[in-house]
Amino acid sequence: MRHVPHRLATALLLALPLAACNSSAKSDAEAKTPAAAKAAPASQPAQTLTSAKGQIRVTQVASGLAHPWSLAFLPDGSMLVTERSGALRRVGTDGAVSAPITGVPKVFATGQGGLLDVVLAPDFATTQRIYLSYAEPGENGTAGTAVAYGTLAGDALADVKVIYRQEPKVDGPNHFGSRLVFDGKGHLFISQGERNKRAMSQELDKLQGKLVRLNLDGSVPQDNPFVGKAGARPEIWSYGHRNMQGMALDPRTGTLWQSEHGPRGGDEINLPQAGKNYGWPFITHGINYSGQPIPEAEGKAKDGMEQPFHVWEKSPGVSGMAFYTGRPESPWNDSVFLGSLAERNLIRLTLQGDTVLGEERLLNEIGERVRDVRVGPDGNVYVVTDEEDGKLLRIEPPKAP
Repeated sequence: MRHVPHRLATALLLALPLAACNSSAKSDAEAKTPAAAKAAPASQPAQTLTSAKGQIRVTQVASGLAHPWSLAFLPDGSMLVTERSGALRRVGTDGAVSAPITGVPKVFATGQGGLLDVVLAPDFATTQRIYLSYAEPGENGTAGTAVAYGTLAGDALADVKVIYRQEPKVDGPNHFGSRLVFDGKGHLFISQGERNKRAMSQELDKLQGKLVRLNLDGSVPQDNPFVGKAGARPEIWSYGHRNMQGMALDPRTGTLWQSEHGPRGGDEINLPQAGKNYGWPFITHGINYSGQPIPEAEGKAKDGMEQPFHVWEKSPGVSGMAFYTGRPESPWNDSVFLGSLAERNLIRLTLQGDTVLGEERLLNEIGERVRDVRVGPDGNVYVVTDEEDGKLLRIEPPKAP
């Protein structure tokens, strides 16, 4: 690198955030018309790979997805998959990909923005309701994270209602988050980014860089930590976050886990608690993509600010998160999985209670950006890869010895 001219070296450093978080400086989501339906493939390619606990079998269920962002399992065995461009599709177990489902809200499909998470409502069996998070366009080129729900009726989404809007909307194409998690107690958690406006993470009258907790209809729970406090948004659960792209509930304890991107270094996992400040940008284990310190940073710790539960000094670019528990017969029991964008693999953390005992990387041989990971009702692990020709992969865990 010392022989590279200064301007080129600087350009390469500035490109790092795109390598970690986004697949292209020009939005692929913005540039293309959603593809039509795709018939089931004649076969689903499979390969056997190694892991620390034994061999795993990886099957390509579907391909040709345009930067898929999230997946959700439907009761009939098919899956809903979001594409960043704004398309919501149904993928059959045979790999057939539907045409885009109609009725999805318009999205800001620029940079990291677009259609993001999809989850089934807790009462989906009776309501057929699904929730979506997405980047919502505003006036004069602005945008912000939003959440809507609607009723899935065949190939259409009906009775769509927006229940959350990040305010104020701001300019810029980055750091929207966003994951959706139900806590089993009538609440919805919404993770977000600070829209690359660092100071907003600490400003309680703004919603950027905040973990939000709502009732399922979008109203504010009266036991939220900032309800009734002057100068603070009542939707806020915790603050001081950077860009939260992974979140899951630990089925063993009901504890919420959340992962977020650091800058250049300092990706982290938090177990966010009500009213707590998680420090960004005042405390961080990372630096700017330019190689310089974060201007506001005061170190890795500060009184009144929470330390990360787990931190990576070198950023893997953590994305979707899923727990693998309740399967004592499996060598992967008591694990948590996280997608990795920058390292192009799948991270598995071995847990003992809430303690991380070890860490391994899977799918290195495939070499694609893993955007989301979910555990299927069949006990297999499913991932989507954030590529122009995105894949839906099924991973069969290793067998017990």
